[in-house]
Amino acid sequence: MYKATSTAAIGTMLAFFTLSAPAQAQATRTFVSGVGSDANPCSRTAPCKTFAGAISQTFINGEIDCLDPGGFGAVTITKSITFDCTGTFGSILASGTNGIVINIPVSANDPFRTVRLRGLSINGTGASGTIGTRTGLKGISILQAATVTIEDVVISDFSQTGVSDTRSTGGKLFIRNSVIRNNTGTGIAVAGTGGTNNAVIENVHSNNNAFGVAAAVANNVSITRSVFSGNTTAGATADVGAQIGLDNSLVSANGTGLLNNGTISISNSEISFNTTGITGTPTSFGNNGIFGNVAAGTAPSVAAASSDHGQQ
Repeated sequence: MYKATSTAAIGTMLAFFTLSAPAQAQATRTFVSGVGSDANPCSRTAPCKTFAGAISQTFINGEIDCLDPGGFGAVTITKSITFDCTGTFGSILASGTNGIVINIPVSANDPFRTVRLRGLSINGTGASGTIGTRTGLKGISILQAATVTIEDVVISDFSQTGVSDTRSTGGKLFIRNSVIRNNTGTGIAVAGTGGTNNAVIENVHSNNNAFGVAAAVANNVSITRSVFSGNTTAGATADVGAQIGLDNSLVSANGTGLLNNGTISISNSEISFNTTGITGTPTSFGNNGIFGNVAAGTAPSVAAASSDHGQQ
């Protein structure tokens, strides 16, 4: 009798612990490697092969680090996360698809809704039959998130947009120390549709795209120490109701330097050697150089207590 009772009690306890234990705990920090496997737990000693494999094993607001050079695959991000490949070479080859899609819904379990991307090369190069061309769609597509930070990232050769921010409820975008180049569409498109998206761009080169940077209605972009060059349509464009502030930057060798249908202010910057220097009327602060453009375009209005070199 005693033995039967003890056996039943032990069985009940084992059942309790089995039900209460999590199926698989997620780690706050995980790792990827070019020689890893997505069947691994994504630990330092047993890394995963792809970002998609690692993100499924990383807790909300955790971090995925690159251990060595590798191509870690396109990925959709649905929770706060950091991808950090600084110190090595981490890449995404996104032939025929988007490189990174950020789509984090509002959730009580994810109060920050923040993505940080560091040290990545995101490439849309692909094949069309025997022709090597751009088949990737967008380098980074931001659909939902509160804050997105992009640092030390190269985005190249996409058939649509390098960075596309189309959040409908507003948000913050920070791009720093990065290169967005050779995209068929816009390099950086800040195009929120239902709320104000605020973008801060620092030390960024957006070159050889259709537009270097474009702000749609009700979106604000602040730019400093950056270069917009070789863009076929315009270096920087503001739609009606959009605002761009350009400081200590170079806009050169574009179809049009500044295409202003909204509000563009320039300070301590150079608008030079474009086919058309300026379309629309920006406001000039500080000491700007506007010269060498084939068609000078509209002279900027000069704010009080400022000097401007004028157009040649």
